[in-house]
Order: sequence, then structure tokens, then C-alpha cells
Amino acid sequence: MTENVAVMNETEEKVAQALFEAYQTHKPLNMADYADVLKDDAAAYRVQAKLTALKQQAVGGYKVSLTSGETQKMFAADEPLYGAQVQDHFLKSPAHLAMKDVMAPLVEVELVFKAMSDLDKSDSLEDLLHKTTVAPGVEVPDARFKNWFPDLPKHLVMADAAVGGYVVYGNEVNADHFTVAELAEVTCELFHDDHKLKDGQASEVLGNPLNSLKWLVDKLASQGKQLTAGQRVSTGTFLLPVDLTLGHWQANFSHDLGTVSVTLDK
Repeated sequence: MTENVAVMNETEEKVAQALFEAYQTHKPLNMADYADVLKDDAAAYRVQAKLTALKQQAVGGYKVSLTSGETQKMFAADEPLYGAQVQDHFLKSPAHLAMKDVMAPLVEVELVFKAMSDLDKSDSLEDLLHKTTVAPGVEVPDARFKNWFPDLPKHLVMADAAVGGYVVYGNEVNADHFTVAELAEVTCELFHDDHKLKDGQASEVLGNPLNSLKWLVDKLASQGKQLTAGQRVSTGTFLLPVDLTLGHWQANFSHDLGTVSVTLDK
């Protein structure tokens, strides 16, 4: 059954316009001014949809957030959430960003799937393996609010395209090179300027990143939407995020998935 999508009200329109202005100008909003204005998930997703439309760019895919019990607890959520990401914010590794490109960025380590054909609610995890490619990824979450992490209310996270920034992806291989179980066993190491910061594992992502992809396909279907051929999905972080600072960032993945890197310059 498709979720009820009501017409946006005046308040929601104002939030979408404010987010878009912050997106364009890089002048952050104050959380306190918007903390209680969006009353439920449906309102937050309506604002996100309007924000996406205002960007007037092709949707290159999505990011899924709150894919661990720990992050859901931080944002008082009981399921993941998604954000639509514009095409030119998916970057091939090695990528370079400048300070002017971001506002308050973090670093996460994820698997990135790309649909080779349209994905459907009826698809099983095995079906998804055969219909996608998979790549190592570094996601750069970013928000249009000051001092947002970890205090930004969930509905503002949702409205702000799941605090979408950039997704950097590495070499893409057919996902069916792996079994469903093997994807849950993938591990990674995150480095900053050759200094190891953290280890992470795919099982932190709803037990398996494919579960995250499946959740997104089903959630979009409930809203009358579909994940289409060519779109990518950053499925959720292996580890709690850290601040993105100047320098070279690299994530090394197991299971021959390789490495992915991004450098932040002044």
C-alpha cells in the first residue's frame, strides 16, 4: 500500500526554501529555529522532495542513514531513513573536495550499490545481488545546520536529504561475485594521512548492507517511487562518523573490494 502523501503546507514550503538557500549559499541555519516545525516523517519527506526538486539536478541515487541500533538511538528513530542525492555528488575515487564544497562534513565508510536494472519491491536479497554492482565507498555527510552532529532532530535530518553531502565510490564489480553472507563479512580500515583511525564491519549495517538496500527499495515503493537503473545507493556506515578534516582520507576494504579515497583541500 502506498503511504499517504499530503500536499505541503506553508510551513513545510518555508523549510524547503530555507534549506535550499543554505545549500546554495553555504550559510548554515540555526537548529533551534526549525527544531519542532516538522511534525512527522511524512512531512519531513515532503520537504526533502521539494528540496530535491529545487536543486533542478538529476537524482543520482540515495543514501541510507541510521542503519545501526546505536545511530537510531542517537536520533530517537526505530528504522533507517533515506536521502535523495544529486548525480554530481557521486564522485569516482580518488576524489578531491575543497573547503568551499562543504559546510560541516563528516566521514563514513560504506558499500555503494548501483542498480543495473530497475529494482522492485518483489526482489529478494539474492535478486538484488544479481541486479546490482557493489563498490567500496566513503560517504561525506554534510548538513545545512550549525553544530548539527549528533544533535540534529531526526525530522530535520530527513528533510535535509539525510544530511547528504558527497559519496565517493571505488571500483564497481558485479555484486553476485559475492554471496549474501559474504557481504556481511566485509571489513574496512579508515586512514587519515596514513594514520589508522578506525576499523569497521559491514554487519553493523542492519546485519548486512543488502538489508539496507532492500529496506530502501521497499520504502520507496511505499511512497510510489522506484530505484531505477543507473542509480547508486550508499547503504550505511560501518563505523561511527568522524569529522572530515584537511588531508587525505582512505578506506581499505577486505574481500578484494579494494580502496577508496578522498582528499580535502583548502
